[in-house]
Amino acid sequence: MRLNQREIDAIKAVVIEICGDRAVVRLFGSRLDDSAKGGDIDLMVELDEAVDHPARLSAWLSVKVMRATQGRKVDVILAAPNLEELPIHRIGREQGVILSHE
Repeated sequence: MRLNQREIDAIKAVVIEICGDRAVVRLFGSRLDDSAKGGDIDLMVELDEAVDHPARLSAWLSVKVMRATQGRKVDVILAAPNLEELPIHRIGREQGVILSHE
């Protein structure tokens, strides 16, 4: 995984601040490949409650995480009971790693 503990902690702190401590954050995509270089941070945030404005929430999370990780590009997808399940959600669940504090 090409994130250090400080970046993981920053991501978790942003998600908890905005979505609460029951949200689950998964890292997926190129940042899981230790041999790769560069790449954005792909996150899936799973919520157990409906989201009223998913595009706004996703953008807000992306910007806050980007600031917390010194400007790295961040893509955030949301999974919630009221949101359509897309193939990218399956990829996030199957290939993603849940971020946690060590």
